Order: sequence, then structure tokens, then C-alpha cells
Amino acid sequence: MATTAGRRRATGPGPTTKARGDAAEALALRHLQARGLRLVRRNVRSPGRGGGEVDLIMAEPDGTLVFVEVRQRSRGDHGGAAASVGRVKQRRIVWAARHFLARLSPVPPCRFDVVVIDGELDGAAPPRIEWLRAAFDAGAWD
Repeated sequence: MATTAGRRRATGPGPTTKARGDAAEALALRHLQARGLRLVRRNVRSPGRGGGEVDLIMAEPDGTLVFVEVRQRSRGDHGGAAASVGRVKQRRIVWAARHFLARLSPVPPCRFDVVVIDGELDGAAPPRIEWLRAAFDAGAWD
């Protein structure tokens, strides 16, 4: 295993972390679109050090903007994918969302969702997808 910035990454054959993340986002996007949401933007980043990123910005048919964090875990170790969206990650997502919203007038209703994908993306069994609506509140970061 090679180490980069304190993180381990697999070397050799197999998909990279970015490729797995892209595949998970694509799966989440299809899942949300099948439920009536429309894609607005992907991978929106806020500027500056310590800034955040929103994986998907979707729109509900009623105009509500939905900021979506996609989390995928192959195994349930450490609580699975849902457990990996902690307070620091939430704060960074809210920061990126506020950066995006600063360009809009008027600001539409918004919420923060998480799409949890547990299981292998290319395994024999399909992964379990769970859509957590209003998973956290931006008001906690005012």
C-alpha cells in the first residue's frame, strides 16, 4: 500500500478511489433522477483552504434545491457509509452550499440529503442504496 497525505490507497489493479467515488455518484444520480429530481450541478467546491464540496445539487419538482452528499462503503466496518458523514464533513458541505447559493437571487428552499451506498459497486449482489432526506440541518452551522 502506498500512503498519500496520511491516507492509504491501494496500488496495482483495481479502480482508484476517485473512480469508485465517481461510480457511486453516478449510481446515486440515477437513483435520484428515477425519483423525480433533476440535476443542477455536480462536484461544486467552495474556494479556500478547508473548503468543502457538494457531490450533487439536485432540484425537486417544487423547486427545492437539494445538496446531496454521496457516501459509499464496501463493508460495514466503522458504521458503514452513513456514519462517515460527521460534523466536520457536514460543516464543509454547508460551506460549499452557501458559496453556491450566494450567486442566486432569490434563494430557493434548500435541504441537505445523504445517499448511502453500502456494498460493492461491481459485486455479485447489488449495493444497498438509502436516500436520507434532510439528513442534517444547515442551521447548526450559523
